[in-house]
Amino acid sequence: MKPDENDDRRMGTPLIPQRSFVHTPPSTQRGANNQAAAANIVRDQLDSIYNGNTSTPTPQTTPVPQNEAISQQEITASNPYERTQINPAEVQVDQWKQYHSAWQDYYQKYYERYYVGQVYRAHQELESRIAQASKNENPAAVAAATTETPVNGNPIDTFNRDEALFDLRSKLLEKVNDSAKKVRKSQHFVPISAAVCVVFLFLFLQYNRVLFSNVQAYISPGSIDPANIIVDPLSNVAVGPEPKLIIPKINVDVPVEYNVTPDYDSQMKAMEKGVAWFGIPGANSKPGQVGNTVLSGHSSNDIIDPGSYKFIFAQLERLTKNDTIYVNYNGVRHTYTVTKTEVVKPTDVQKLIYQTDKPVLTLITCTPLGTSLNRFLVTAEQVSPSPGAAEAAPDASNTGGPIAIPGNSPTFLERVFGE
Repeated sequence: MKPDENDDRRMGTPLIPQRSFVHTPPSTQRGANNQAAAANIVRDQLDSIYNGNTSTPTPQTTPVPQNEAISQQEITASNPYERTQINPAEVQVDQWKQYHSAWQDYYQKYYERYYVGQVYRAHQELESRIAQASKNENPAAVAAATTETPVNGNPIDTFNRDEALFDLRSKLLEKVNDSAKKVRKSQHFVPISAAVCVVFLFLFLQYNRVLFSNVQAYISPGSIDPANIIVDPLSNVAVGPEPKLIIPKINVDVPVEYNVTPDYDSQMKAMEKGVAWFGIPGANSKPGQVGNTVLSGHSSNDIIDPGSYKFIFAQLERLTKNDTIYVNYNGVRHTYTVTKTEVVKPTDVQKLIYQTDKPVLTLITCTPLGTSLNRFLVTAEQVSPSPGAAEAAPDASNTGGPIAIPGNSPTFLERVFGE
């Protein structure tokens, strides 16, 4: 076989293995480098954020081979993410001050315009009221509404004192009226109001005697010196035939009912007309007779009960030793001097029965005020006329007598549910 001429040429020239070079276009190579640089910048910034470093990191660039070096202008023009080695200028304090001042000026002007508008609308409303009052020919309303007028055609920016008070009063009245309407329209208003009224009525009926008796004890004059009324308690003074009990210190001048039996109902009926004689066996004497003369009276009673002497003994507890008491009986004035006071139970009737050789007077009332828990006794001995000239008390057979000293009328609960 004849060798080929081409083979001869190859045989004369040594064969060198050849490698094909694929040359990346310059623009493609530069783009890859720029992307790597941008990725490095982003990583550095993220690392600085997570590490708490707020300063701007210095961007790192990937070195460019010498054979592919290009100018900075070309890199910047071809890669918008490329950053220079120069840190950006930091914001100065003065710039922050200017920034905040600008916002403050903005909000100040905003709220100024807002409130000026509010005042302007208020004045517009006021002017409409003035016009309405003028149409209704109400001079007083016009004069009250025109206390302050616009100047040079410009609306006034502030309320005067009268306008402010009027506006505040109107708002308050409007709120109160709205609240009252809501309460009245409520389905619970009527039942609650009725329940409250019932409770107050019950309390008044049950405890009115406490209230009124304390008021009577407070307002009644009780600091009068007996000498200012009767100069000489030992002198004989002509008096009328009406039986009376007079206690100057507590300003008591009350009729005495002697024609009465000691039972409870008779005593209550007699005390409607004054104080009642409580004549029981062993204590059934009358003024001027040897023995114990007992008179009972109310210190407190229900305001609905009949009679004008429901609080006649409201200040009886103010009496002390040596105070003077006068009793007119059968045209004679009998003078007594207080010897003692004491508090006993209603059932201690035997406290009124004891042996004595002189005329004695005992006054009875309930204590504490407004209740009938106990009885307050005031004991006094006769000093005028002379006790030695006193008559003997009439004999009375002891038939047992009452089991309790008379007191106040039953309370509301006692009347409803029984004593």
